[in-house]
Amino acid sequence: MEDEPVIFLHGPRSVGKSTLLLQLADNLSVAVIDLDDPVVRDAVKAGPVSAMNDSTPILLDEYQHVPEVLDAIKARLNREGSLPGTAVLTGSTRFDTLPRTAQALTGRLHLLNIWPLSQGEIWGSEENLIPKLLDDPENTVASLPRSDSTRQEYVARIVTGGFPMAISRSSNVSRNRWFDDYLMQSIERDSVELVRIRQRQILQRLFSTVASQTAQILNVSKVGAGLEIDRKTLESYLRLLEDLYLVVRLPAWGKTLRTRANSKPKIHVVDSGLAARVLRLSLERVLSFDATAITVLGNVLETFVVGELRKQISWLDEKVLCGHWRTSADDEVDFVIEFDDGSVIAFEIKAGERITGAEFRGLRKLRDALGNRFIAGVAFTMGSRSYNYEDRLYVMPLDRLWRTVP
Repeated sequence: MEDEPVIFLHGPRSVGKSTLLLQLADNLSVAVIDLDDPVVRDAVKAGPVSAMNDSTPILLDEYQHVPEVLDAIKARLNREGSLPGTAVLTGSTRFDTLPRTAQALTGRLHLLNIWPLSQGEIWGSEENLIPKLLDDPENTVASLPRSDSTRQEYVARIVTGGFPMAISRSSNVSRNRWFDDYLMQSIERDSVELVRIRQRQILQRLFSTVASQTAQILNVSKVGAGLEIDRKTLESYLRLLEDLYLVVRLPAWGKTLRTRANSKPKIHVVDSGLAARVLRLSLERVLSFDATAITVLGNVLETFVVGELRKQISWLDEKVLCGHWRTSADDEVDFVIEFDDGSVIAFEIKAGERITGAEFRGLRKLRDALGNRFIAGVAFTMGSRSYNYEDRLYVMPLDRLWRTVP
């Protein structure tokens, strides 16, 4: 707010955007204009210009209900000058879903993603693994103590996810009920506001199908099988699921590498807890070694780790490139981070407690292709030890991702 005229906080519903805005309002002694409230919404619709002139800064919650307010904010900025800290807005749909939105505040607005809580935020630890690996991977790995996290604890974190209201539930039954209601309300309420969809049941079936592909290459034809909708409609519905922050695409990375083959994105459900609920993955099923649950766990675990990494890179000082990498020989790396100077850190995610040399194949290929640009490749496991496997390739327990590195 010291630099930017308008800040837009966007992300899924119920991640804490409104709570953050209320805390900011309390610190600044101003009111929040809550457009989720029908009475407030009608008043702002009737007089958007006066509503946007009543306070400094303007704190506006769920702007998408009355997108005309953006023109009123633009008019104020034109009149007063683009003063830093003029407005902070929140929205639970992607900023570019409404055409006027993309134009009204061009050059005056800074976007910040607000994701579900990270494990470090939940458990009160400072997550500093990525900058530590970038600075000195060898000593970072050597400094890590033996992990005491159990498989049961890992699975419990995965199926709970990061939504504050899901975390606070007193039982698994209550948490599952919350996830069911969250999905229903997102599709029944928010999708209607974005676009007039008559086939909401198809949208819910589509999300369930996409969830079954979480952490996999997005196969649009496979997703659309049995839904009886044309390709154009299917693409628009997939986009809508992204606009509602129910799913996130992870793009392919490394187009300039000769070993590149697959340029298709991977698809991830925005929260591992929501994915686990839709896929009926429970702690009890995993611990009973149910064969289907073990298979599903591998994909939901990858979605969990990718989500944690996405959160952590969002608060780095620099904007990084990230994606997945796959070769024509089906060598793959689950998550790649490329920094401004071209340096790369890569991550592979395994559901077992041990890892074999063959499972490093993708990381080796990437290391050899990048040469000195490759800083570190980390394979996360559910084991207990951190160690150097070979040149710039390391094994770490999964909880090293959120436990503070000394």
